[in-house]
Amino acid sequence: MANPSPGYSITLRVEAPSAFTTTAELAAAVGAAGASITALDVTESHHGHIMVEVTCNTTDAAHGEQVRDALDKLDGVRVHHLSDRTFEMHLGGKLEVVPKVALRNHDDLSRAYTPGVARVCLAIAENPEEARNLTIKRNTIAVVSDGSAVLGLGNIGPAAALPVMEGKAALFKQFADVDAWPVCLDTQDTEEIISIVKALAPVYGGVNLEDIAAPRCFEIEKRLRAELDIPVFHDDQHGTAIVTLAALTNALRVVGKNLGEVRIVVSGVGAAGSAIIQLLLAEGARHIVACDRKGAISSARDHVDPHRQWIAGNTNQEAFEGSLHEALVDADVFIGVSAPNVLAVEHVASMAGKAIVFAMANPDPEIDPILAARHAAVVATGRSDFPNQINNVLAFPGFFRGLLDAGVSDITPQMLVAAARAIAARVGDDELDPSFIVPSVFDPHVAADVAAAVRAAAATPAAAPGTETDQAYSFASADF
Repeated sequence: MANPSPGYSITLRVEAPSAFTTTAELAAAVGAAGASITALDVTESHHGHIMVEVTCNTTDAAHGEQVRDALDKLDGVRVHHLSDRTFEMHLGGKLEVVPKVALRNHDDLSRAYTPGVARVCLAIAENPEEARNLTIKRNTIAVVSDGSAVLGLGNIGPAAALPVMEGKAALFKQFADVDAWPVCLDTQDTEEIISIVKALAPVYGGVNLEDIAAPRCFEIEKRLRAELDIPVFHDDQHGTAIVTLAALTNALRVVGKNLGEVRIVVSGVGAAGSAIIQLLLAEGARHIVACDRKGAISSARDHVDPHRQWIAGNTNQEAFEGSLHEALVDADVFIGVSAPNVLAVEHVASMAGKAIVFAMANPDPEIDPILAARHAAVVATGRSDFPNQINNVLAFPGFFRGLLDAGVSDITPQMLVAAARAIAARVGDDELDPSFIVPSVFDPHVAADVAAAVRAAAATPAAAPGTETDQAYSFASADF
């Protein structure tokens, strides 16, 4: 990506001559180097020189060094230090434990801990359900990962996955007042993961599975849902699917097309792609072609893994067998959850008029959104530095808030659809336009609306077996 991003924000501590034009010259040099200046503060003033902190967004680490060099080349200017603001934010981690009760004296201590706590322990031993009322279990989620599929970075392991899981926990608290904690496991064995999560489940009111590679993630989620009495939600699958459906609902409103009639091409059939396909089918999509590295998935191809077999049997009814690029010709919608730079401008140009492009590979999308916008009517990414950020934070905090408040363990397709509709409804007719199809992640009403929708869906009888929605989700419970 060629655009400066807050993800590569830096601060340079600069010594410069004490002159009226100094700050303007520093700002001009940063701009000439291609960075986007966000702050410039004089922190010290001495006879003959000043100390200035220059903060700017860059495109990557190498670009930051170029900005440093550009400032160093100015007469009388010396850069003392360059700090990466993203790394600074993560120093010491992003979470802490804060007691909810005051421990001011011996009386407080005797109730919070010994001897009084023994009475509470015995009450739970007599009635285990009391743990939901008398411990953190009623409002606590385990964010579980094995580090095998972190963002678009791949299999980087549990320690390297921890910053993402910390961030996830922070978002739970910020947007839905749900207490969450990262649980990064040093194993990628399916049975071990299932066993460990079952063993730690008594502490938690729910489990958010995160960044576990397909196809193991399907088996892990299916087994844990069957064997635990708390909700288990794989956010890479269902959170992504919820927000994608919400965004597509509004994008189709912008271009005046109908979900049941548009031709949709999905690039990537891992956890996210598979769940997106299921949810789109549940909501009425009828013309979907899914593509992996070999091209379109169809019944004409032999598929070893069950989730591709399910996709082949439930999509691509015309048995199209071409490449991703060939599938895009005259397509109305592209949904990418695959890899960076798999599309070029000419591929978007080959799509139908008023095309919709969701390039959601993260951190680098399938096509530069600025290039895609040359031909597509609506463009969205997973990034925060472009319009229309399709981000799971719009879904998972409120979704779990609703599950915890409803006190349910089952997650139904009706809940997922209800959550997507609640997110889409946050964008009113007077707000909707090609650059605003999903609400801001900072919209304070999103999580509450999603939670209310989930609670309402939880109180509604599930669809009878054999209905369209039930069939659309049949592979989620298949025996792999």
